[in-house]
Amino acid sequence: MRVLVVEDHAALADGIARSLQLAGYAVDVISDGEEADEILRTQEYGLVVLDLNLPRMDGLEILRRLRHRGSESAVLILTARNDIDDRVRGLDLGADDYLAKPFELIELEARVRALMRRHSGTHNTRITCGRLTYDTVARRAMIDGEDIEIPRRELNILEILLLRLGHVLSKEQITDQLAGFEDDISANAVELYISRLRKRVETADVKIQTIRGLGYLLKKT
Repeated sequence: MRVLVVEDHAALADGIARSLQLAGYAVDVISDGEEADEILRTQEYGLVVLDLNLPRMDGLEILRRLRHRGSESAVLILTARNDIDDRVRGLDLGADDYLAKPFELIELEARVRALMRRHSGTHNTRITCGRLTYDTVARRAMIDGEDIEIPRRELNILEILLLRLGHVLSKEQITDQLAGFEDDISANAVELYISRLRKRVETADVKIQTIRGLGYLLKKT
């Protein structure tokens, strides 16, 4: 899933980005408030990790504008440990959760996973379709309880399809969730990943169906 980290402390932003990238997310990092607001006007993210003390535009104003535009992106705000007023204001403006600094990256990752599950409409850490099970915490795919080896890009696509189970996703939607600013993933590459993924899960009583002109649908056969 695609994540935007808005944080002006370079070392912290880099640590968050690396941690989430290792967990399989496509991550973009912005350090300036106005720039973040401009990007969020034109690009959709599954999650925004948002510091409140930013240059040129503070995080609460970014959040207010984001919700005013009707965005449903999950928002995790980062606050100072004793700044209760900012936490309350952030939650009232539409933040989904907050994390007080300093924090451990393992807690950040756990909160991100919980927010992603909540926004996909499930609270279960395991998603099952047919004989296929996917563990969102361990990022493991299994058929009848046995692990199957799936390369990172294909695993990311499988996660995207499972988190939107029963919905048709276009190539553009899949690409947007896979790719950060520095990635270059074409529609043809998505087709190739889908083709390979179909072969890996074909024994699990699931099917990745191509809906002509619309995209892809993962369903039980």
